[in-house]
Amino acid sequence: MIKLIHFIKTLIISLICLVQTFCKKVCNKLFGRFKTVLGASSAEGYVDTGVKVLIAVVLGALLLTLLYSLFNDVIGPTVGDRVYKLFEYAG
Repeated sequence: MIKLIHFIKTLIISLICLVQTFCKKVCNKLFGRFKTVLGASSAEGYVDTGVKVLIAVVLGALLLTLLYSLFNDVIGPTVGDRVYKLFEYAG
């Protein structure tokens, strides 16, 4: 009876070791693939450049809109009135 219990205990320990080894191998393969995929920088420059270009276009459009509204609403009428008053001088 003691030999049977010892055999079952040894069998369970062996199965646990086998499962642990299998899990370690699978995890190492998966993490190896993840490291390869995440470490690859083959298209990284294209994405960075695209984002930079997109940001530049959006900021440029905002700047042009701001300048257009500023010149039409604030600067344009004021400069126009001043030039008109300069040439209207009757001395």
